[in-house]
Amino acid sequence: MKYTNTKVQMMQNVHLAPETDEDDLYSGYNDYNPIYDIEELENDAAFQQAVRTSHGRRPPITAKISSTAVTRPIATGYGSKTSLASSIGRPMTGAIQDGVTRPMTAVRAAGFTKAALRGSAFDPLSQSRGPAPPLEAKKKDSPEEKIKQLEKEVNELVEESCIANSCGDLKLALEKAKDAGRKERVLVRQREQVTTPENINLDLTYSVLFNLASQYSVNEMYAEALNTYQVIVKNKMFSNAGILKMNMGNIYLKQRNYSKAIKFYRMALDQVSSVNNQMRIKIMQNIGVTFIQADREKMKKAFQKLIAVPLEIDEDKYISPSDDPHTNLVTEAIKNDHLRQMEHERRAMAEKYIMTSAKLIAPVIETSFAAGYDWCVEVVKASQYVELANDLEINKAVTYLRQKDYNQAVEILKVLEKKDSRVKSAAATNLSALYYMGKDFAQASSYADIAVNSDRYNPAALTNKGNTVFANGDYEKAAEFYKEALRNDSSCTEALYNIGLTYEKLNRLDEALDCFLKLHAILRNSAEVLYQIANIYELMENPSQAIEWLMQVVSVIPTDPQVLSKLGELYDREGDKSQAFQYYYESYRYFPCNIEVIEWLGAYYIDTQFWEKAIQYFERASLIQPTQVKWQLMVASCFRRSGNYQKALDTYKDTHRKFPENVECLRFLVRLCTDLGLKDAQEYARKLKRLEKMKEIREQRIKSGRDGSGGSRGKREGSASSDSGQNYSASSKGERLNARLRALPGTNEPYESSSNKEIDASYVDPLGPQIERPKTAAKKRIDEDDFADEELGDDLLPE
Repeated sequence: MKYTNTKVQMMQNVHLAPETDEDDLYSGYNDYNPIYDIEELENDAAFQQAVRTSHGRRPPITAKISSTAVTRPIATGYGSKTSLASSIGRPMTGAIQDGVTRPMTAVRAAGFTKAALRGSAFDPLSQSRGPAPPLEAKKKDSPEEKIKQLEKEVNELVEESCIANSCGDLKLALEKAKDAGRKERVLVRQREQVTTPENINLDLTYSVLFNLASQYSVNEMYAEALNTYQVIVKNKMFSNAGILKMNMGNIYLKQRNYSKAIKFYRMALDQVSSVNNQMRIKIMQNIGVTFIQADREKMKKAFQKLIAVPLEIDEDKYISPSDDPHTNLVTEAIKNDHLRQMEHERRAMAEKYIMTSAKLIAPVIETSFAAGYDWCVEVVKASQYVELANDLEINKAVTYLRQKDYNQAVEILKVLEKKDSRVKSAAATNLSALYYMGKDFAQASSYADIAVNSDRYNPAALTNKGNTVFANGDYEKAAEFYKEALRNDSSCTEALYNIGLTYEKLNRLDEALDCFLKLHAILRNSAEVLYQIANIYELMENPSQAIEWLMQVVSVIPTDPQVLSKLGELYDREGDKSQAFQYYYESYRYFPCNIEVIEWLGAYYIDTQFWEKAIQYFERASLIQPTQVKWQLMVASCFRRSGNYQKALDTYKDTHRKFPENVECLRFLVRLCTDLGLKDAQEYARKLKRLEKMKEIREQRIKSGRDGSGGSRGKREGSASSDSGQNYSASSKGERLNARLRALPGTNEPYESSSNKEIDASYVDPLGPQIERPKTAAKKRIDEDDFADEELGDDLLPE
């Protein structure tokens, strides 16, 4: 049933075309749309309403399908005919509008009219109308223009302030920054009057305030700078202004207010996100620097408190105020009593603490140790320990000496030399040591005399005087000065060391050994003393004892190549080749440029017939001494003995090119070329014959010259090493491979005196052990570790 109803509805929408016999071609020609009938428009209420209101002025509705169909003129009620508009709202083709007939589309293109052809030229862009009228001038007195001009002036002032700062004119930069601040406040007030507060230029306000705070800071107006930064930081409208607390922390650091500086640094660190790692690292670095500065201030305050501790010693009571005999007797009685001795000990202890503290803090409380010493000297001068100021000056000079800044040290010492006797003696002692190290023995002797005359009981001055006499070769007199120094101070290790060297020079070996053994009891780990004992035993022809003491030296400084080579030499003399090879090889490993060690190792491998290993040592020797032909000849000989004749021939040829007048090389070339059947043998034989003839003529001339002068001199020693079939080996006693120990500064060198007994200072001779020189008294007592570290370094090199 439902299907039937649906089918009925579908059939109702179907319309069948009428059946006609033939089509009427002209039907409907006179029919027209009733909409175009205007006869009843006056009675049409909707039309009249549209005419009276804006409804009729709306744009015409465009038809979906454009059409340019021509409409027929329709008669109106007034008898006239009017052309109706087309359905798309434009005039119909052929209609008259504004006195111009619209052209027919099929006859003439749109845009061309008869009126245009009659009197006007084609001008689609209206260029004939002339230029556009000028723009209306803006009023300069308007509030907007005043604000813009004032904003421009503020920006210019900020730029001028920054430029002046970069040029170093800080005062002008500050004035410009202040002017910018004043004008910026005027600008803000004008903006508030004209516009809403939201339109205020916050970036300009921020830049003006920040520049003003920066200029206050560089002009050291820290209070004003902090106030300006506070204005920026407290304004919530400025984003990321909290980072400026780092600048505030810098100002507090300059004011030495370290607690507030750390506080603001930490507040700035909290404002920086974890993404900006570089900024966070810099702020943390500032915090660390502030803690160090705070420690410096604490050290300074502690030193000032130490200086201010009262000794409660009345020196006036030991001075007799009158000529009363009874009073004088009492004063003399109490000058050396137990109470007086206790007061001396207390003063000595206080001075020791003050000097030690000054030495510790001086290098770190300021940017340089010199500035730190100057601060300590000024503080001491203003205290009850005025006499310690000169000792601090001497310590400053000693520090310059350790840093090898001799000019500064001499300048300070020469100033101190003009003061009282005690200070004069100490300064002259250091100057004597300084000139002695510079090999100016005349000046060293002169200042040593000044030091001794100023203080005859100064052991360092007496030691230095003995050094100058030692340098002149007067060993007996030098020993007297050293003995006198020991009588004044039995703990003067420098004098004891030097007198041992003096006895060694005088061939009084037993007395020299006794001095060094006494010194060894004081300085148990002194490598210099241990080496001198070993050297004395070697001179006494007791190699076993020498080896035992050298082993102790190796236990103190196991990497010294010269000590190791000395042990190898002693074992070689004893015939223990394996032990000798071990120590020579260790010496070569630490210092592969000692030619004597290289030569011994090469000879050892030749003796054991390891030619290939010997080659590498002789090649290194040829690199160290490229002008010595014997090393290249030894390399060629090793190649020849190992059976590598071609390599040996090439080496001999290369040697001949470098040394064309070497007879030994030509002899081996002739022999080798002959054995190999090469044609070059004849050429080398001619060269050899010519060289031998020239050598014979030269020797005859020398002999005739000697006969004419009546002199009888020994003949010249033979040429460089040859390879004539004899084995290249070291002698049993080491005459050929004599390895002398030159690296240790203590090799027959006395210590040098550089200061008085109160000054705790020691020196390292910068010139090295070039000559046998006495040891200088550098301090009253020497600590074992300091002695080993300062006098013996790891950088010990041969001559």
